[in-house]
Amino acid sequence: MKKFCNLIFGIFIFLTPVCTFAYPNKITFQHDYLNFEIEPQKSWLEYKDVYIFDESEVILLTEEIPKGVKLEKRISWNKEEIKKTLDAVIGSKINRDSGKVTINESDSGEIEFEGVGLTGRSLNSELASEMTIEALENNVSLVQLPVEKSNPRVAVRSLELRKSGIRELVAIGESDYYGSPLNRRHNIRKGLEKFNGEIINRKEEFSFNKILGPVNDKTGFLKELTIMGARTLPAFGGGLCQVSTTAFRGAWIAGFPISKRRNHSYAVRYYFPIGTDATIFPPWTDLKFINDTSGDILIQTHYEDSKAYFIYYGTKPKKRNTELIGPFVWDIKKPPPSRTDMTTEIPPGETRIVSRKVPGMKSIWYRFVKSSDEEILKEEFYSDYEARPEVEEIGIDPYLEN
Repeated sequence: MKKFCNLIFGIFIFLTPVCTFAYPNKITFQHDYLNFEIEPQKSWLEYKDVYIFDESEVILLTEEIPKGVKLEKRISWNKEEIKKTLDAVIGSKINRDSGKVTINESDSGEIEFEGVGLTGRSLNSELASEMTIEALENNVSLVQLPVEKSNPRVAVRSLELRKSGIRELVAIGESDYYGSPLNRRHNIRKGLEKFNGEIINRKEEFSFNKILGPVNDKTGFLKELTIMGARTLPAFGGGLCQVSTTAFRGAWIAGFPISKRRNHSYAVRYYFPIGTDATIFPPWTDLKFINDTSGDILIQTHYEDSKAYFIYYGTKPKKRNTELIGPFVWDIKKPPPSRTDMTTEIPPGETRIVSRKVPGMKSIWYRFVKSSDEEILKEEFYSDYEARPEVEEIGIDPYLEN
C-alpha cells in the first residue's frame, strides 16, 4: 500500500489511504488479574465528510472542490463516547481512594487493625480511549489499561512487627461475590475472618487448609452449594473457594512462588476472569505458596460491597515487578445433552438440579516476574474446565429400585 506524507501539493494535503473498516467484536481490557469485556458500541461510531483524491484522503486548502476530488462519508471513532463508556463500565469499578491503616499488637499478642490498606486507583480514561481507538483500527482485542496507583498510608506501631519486616503494603488480592445467596455470603465472611491477622514467616510455605481448619457446623459454617465430583450439592462451607481465590490472586500478583493451586472442575461465574480461581476442598485440595521476601508477611482480610480482599503487608522486594497477561482461551466445548437421573438420596417424587449447563474450555495466563538482577521469570498457569450438562435427579423408593 502507498504511503503519503503530509505534503502540500497545490491545493491538497495528502493523508492516509482509504482503508477497510474492520474491528474486533469485543475488546478485553486488563488490569492485573481484573478483566473487563466490552463490545464496541454504536455510539462509538461517527460519520465525517472526507475528500478523496486518487484513493487517498486529502485536506482542501480552498473552498472550491478541484476536479478529480470527490466527497465521501467516512466512519470514524468518537473518542468522547468511548471515554464515557470506559468511565461507566471500568472506571466505576477500578477507581477508588487510597486507604490508611494502623497496625498494632495487643498485650496478649493479637494483631489489631485500624483501617484498611487498600491501594488507590484511577483509570486514565483519556489515554485508555486513545488506546481503544488504536486497538479498534488495528483489530487488536486485548488492551492493558493505564491505571494510576497511589500507595496507602501504613503505620506499624508494633516494634516487634517492624523488626520482623512488616512495614508496607506488598500486594492485594481481590474478588467479587455479588449475587451470592445468604449462606454463601456467611461462609465467605466467616472464612475471611479465619485469616485476618495471620503471619507467614520468612521462607514459610502458606497452606490455606492449615489456617482454615475444620469446616462444619461446629466451626460456624453453613451449608451451601459445593462441587462434589460430577454434582453440585449443599455442603458445609460452600463458597470458601471465593476466599482461596482471593488469597491466590494476591500471592499471584505479589510474585510469590505458587507451590499448589488447582482450578475448579468447571467454570464458575464468581471467579471471572477465567483461569484466576483456586479451589480448595479440605483436606485433599489445598492452596499453597511461599513467602520468598526478606521478612514476614502479615495478612489483613476485608469485605465490603460484595468484594473480598486479602491484603499482604511486609517488605516488598526491591525492583520486583510482576505482570500478568491473559487469559488466552481455547478448546471451547458445548455442554453435553441434559439428562435425568434416579436417586434414593431424596424422598420419592422429589426433584433437584445437581448440575447446571456450562461449556468447557482451556485457558492459560502468563506471569512475568522481573527481579532486582534484571532476570525475568516467565510462568504459565493452565486451567482446564469440564463441559457439564444440566442434570435433574428424581427421588425413587429404594425398595422399588431393588
